[in-house]
Amino acid sequence: MLGYYVVFITTPVDKAQEIANYIIENKLGACVNVVPEVSSIYWWKGNIERDKESLLVVKTSAQKFKDLLEGVKSIHPYTVPEIIALPIVAGNEDYLKWIDDSLA
Repeated sequence: MLGYYVVFITTPVDKAQEIANYIIENKLGACVNVVPEVSSIYWWKGNIERDKESLLVVKTSAQKFKDLLEGVKSIHPYTVPEIIALPIVAGNEDYLKWIDDSLA
């Protein structure tokens, strides 16, 4: 196992499908789950903000993460997009192999 990540990316609701398609079409992730709407509360420029956003849950390889990060930042409308990766420490070996095969 070379290393895999689950990556969380928040997006404007109207951009979620576009960004998810970009990730898949460019083989930056093997799968993207699109959670259509989440309620986000966060600090921005000294103020507490509240927004509706979509959440992308991306499964990818450690090798692809840098390209995923750079690619998404290049098309994402936010100044500081949330793109965070959590390592997959264990999983179905068949699924992890499928990630590798899908990103080849």
